[in-house]
Amino acid sequence: MGERVIPIEGIDTKDLYGTANNNINHIAAKFPGLKIIARGSKIKAIGQEELIEQFEHKILRLIDYYNRYGHMSEQVIDQIIDSGTAEVDGPVDNNVIVYGNNGLIVRARTVNQQKLVDLYYKNDLLFATGPAGSGKTYTSIALAVRALREKEVKRIILTRPAVEAGEKLGFLPGDMKEKLDPYLQPLYDALNDMIPPRKLTQFMEDGTVQIAPLAYMRGRTLDNAFVILDEAQNTTMPQIKMFLTRMGKSAKFIVTGDVTQIDLPRKRDSGLLPTISLLRKVKGIGIVEMDNRDIIRHPLVKYIVEAFDKFEENKEETNKIIHNNGKSDC
Repeated sequence: MGERVIPIEGIDTKDLYGTANNNINHIAAKFPGLKIIARGSKIKAIGQEELIEQFEHKILRLIDYYNRYGHMSEQVIDQIIDSGTAEVDGPVDNNVIVYGNNGLIVRARTVNQQKLVDLYYKNDLLFATGPAGSGKTYTSIALAVRALREKEVKRIILTRPAVEAGEKLGFLPGDMKEKLDPYLQPLYDALNDMIPPRKLTQFMEDGTVQIAPLAYMRGRTLDNAFVILDEAQNTTMPQIKMFLTRMGKSAKFIVTGDVTQIDLPRKRDSGLLPTISLLRKVKGIGIVEMDNRDIIRHPLVKYIVEAFDKFEENKEETNKIIHNNGKSDC
C-alpha cells in the first residue's frame, strides 16, 4: 500500500471537482482500487503504487486538457481516463485561435481577422489598425494566450498609453495604479474571457502576465515575450520607437490602433500611421488594415462608425451648414 498527495495547480478546483463534487466522484469511480480524498487544492490517493501512478498521470492530463480547452465534463473525463493514448484529445477545429473560459471558442470571424492570424505565423512584428469593434485587440490577445499555452513565449505583456479621452486623469480617485486601471480595463476583460480567474491571478502575481502603461516599458528588454501595444494612435513617433526597440530575443510584438480616435491634444502628433509608412516594406513586419466590414459588436456600431466617418469627411461643409442655420435663427 502506498499514499501520495497530488497538488492541483493551474486550475480552479471547482472546475476539476465539479458541482457537488460530481467530477471528482466520477473520476474516483474509475479507480475502485484506490481511496481518493479531495480537499482544497490537494488530492490524496491511497492504494497500490501502480494504480496511484496511473491516477496521477490521468489527473495531470485532465488539468492539461482544461488549460487548453477551458472546460471539463464527464464526457471529457471518460475520454481521457479510458483512452490509452498519450495525447490529450480535444475538439478539432483549425480555425480556433484559443479555447476560453466556460467553453468559449475564440476564432477569427472576418477576413481581416484571419489575415492577422495568418501574418502572425510569418512575422515577429504586426501592425493592426481599424475602427472600434473590429476585433484587432481581442484577436491579438487570443494569439498571445495561445502562444503562452503552447510555451512559445514565457510571458504576455499588454500596454497602453495613459492618454486622457475627454476626462482628466488627475480627478480620478486613488493612487496611480487605481487611476490607470480604468484605461487598461479592456485588456483585463479580454484576458478574463480566455484564462481561468485563479490562473490569471497567479499569472499576474508571478509576472507571467503583465499589464502596464506604456511609460513603464522604457529601459526594458523584452525577451521570450508576447507584447501588445494597444491604442497606439495615442502615441507619438518617439514613444512608438521606444516601444519597438524593447523587442528582445524570441519575442512577438503586435501594435494596434484606431486612427479615427486620436486623443492627443494635437492629432497630427500621432506616430502610428507615420511609423507604419516608414516600416511597411521591412521584411518580418506584417500590416493589417481593418475596416467597417470587420466590426463584430452590436450591428449598430457599424452604422455609428460610418456616420462619424462621413461626418469627419464633410466636417467643413457641416460646420458651414450649422453656422448658416445659426444665423437664420437669430
